[in-house]
Amino acid sequence: MKNYNTTISTKSNERLQFMDITEKIREIVTKSNIKNGFINVYSPHTTSCIRINENEPRLIDDFKSFLEKLAPFSESYRHDDIELRDCPPDERINGHSHCKSLLLGASETIPVINNELQLGRWQSVFHVDLDGRNRKRKVLVNVFGE
Repeated sequence: MKNYNTTISTKSNERLQFMDITEKIREIVTKSNIKNGFINVYSPHTTSCIRINENEPRLIDDFKSFLEKLAPFSESYRHDDIELRDCPPDERINGHSHCKSLLLGASETIPVINNELQLGRWQSVFHVDLDGRNRKRKVLVNVFGE
């Protein structure tokens, strides 16, 4: 079995941002020269996720509202009491982001057939930054197969 590994760099502009990385993923599959197998897309950050869904602006707004209802930014989180934790003094106040991350997941695996990403008609791959605003992140991408 062959494999091809690379990373995608992202930078968020919003506190909660869905970034469509589908075209970058397609380019990676093409560059890998792997005809049949699968691709794994993974976020190594505890406050960002990888999800597959439809890239429709009003639906993205719905996703954001839904996540914000479940773990509001304005809520108080024990994680945010940095005086009780062993952490740097400039630690982010982001308990809400960790709670949202628990719901979404860190990776997606997608089949590759004939060197093409096998997504449904309306599916897009998103890197979801839950603790953004000028955050530089990386996404690990591994393509496996023959």
